[in-house]
Amino acid sequence: MPHTSEVILKLQLTNLGDTKLFTAHGTDHVMVNGERYDRSIVVLAGEVRCDWTAAGFDELTEAHFAYFLDFKPDVLLLGTGATQRFPHPRLYRALADAGIGVEFMTTPAACRTYNILVAEDRKVVAAILIKPGTT
Repeated sequence: MPHTSEVILKLQLTNLGDTKLFTAHGTDHVMVNGERYDRSIVVLAGEVRCDWTAAGFDELTEAHFAYFLDFKPDVLLLGTGATQRFPHPRLYRALADAGIGVEFMTTPAACRTYNILVAEDRKVVAAILIKPGTT
């Protein structure tokens, strides 16, 4: 039986060049193109951003969601950890008003869905919540 911090997803997609893809995840991290991240991150097809200040689900504010407006994605996938959680709609109302779809998923589901959508050349952003120091 694998230890809970071991990688539980490995996915290989080919012919996507420099596209950023989730290559693994565990309970306290995700990996993008083989690089490990132990705090909340934002992944777009061309870059990984570590400047999103959300530390955990219970700390989410309207400003955390407004961060994504400038990216103008078709859809934002929010990985909420091992359990699917839904924030109050007022927090992401600005995204909905801008025509941006917002989906809340477990982190494993968000990683898989992002990889599929980006491989289809969709304009997708994945935001993965990882609270520092969690195991």
